[in-house]
Amino acid sequence: MSVTAIGALDGYATLNSADGTQTVFPDRARYRELVRDLRASGFEMLIDLCGVDYLGHPGRSLPDGVVPERFEVVVNVLSLSQKRRIRIRVQVAESAPEVDSLFALYPGSEAMEREAYDLVGINFTGHPDLTRILMPDDWEGHPLRKDFSIGRVPVQFKETPGPR
Repeated sequence: MSVTAIGALDGYATLNSADGTQTVFPDRARYRELVRDLRASGFEMLIDLCGVDYLGHPGRSLPDGVVPERFEVVVNVLSLSQKRRIRIRVQVAESAPEVDSLFALYPGSEAMEREAYDLVGINFTGHPDLTRILMPDDWEGHPLRKDFSIGRVPVQFKETPGPR
């Protein structure tokens, strides 16, 4: 599948933004295949990957046929030769928050996928080292989830040294 022409993304739900960026909405089963095809067609840079929690915001703009889920993985790829950017938005179910890793296609995605795992709780199947990157290893939960309890951070005081 060649995606150098705009019409070549037939079969995928798409939206175009005011700045001309095309947004593609593959299902989870075709997500990695789409990114692989984009890579082969000259999209040499993955410039951003993040996880989003839409709990409490179900009315977001989606094309017909795309069923909104609680989570979403958003990927931006760039073709310098074509001077073109494509955004990919994959719906991720709360009951099974996982998508394929893009590490084999874009090794630079490694840290971005770990961050989405650590902060939002989305698992990336096939990732070489899906461990926490920002939070301590013993941290429970994912702090960017909308239902994560804010809680309290205990303050630790050190003893003030006495007179010398």
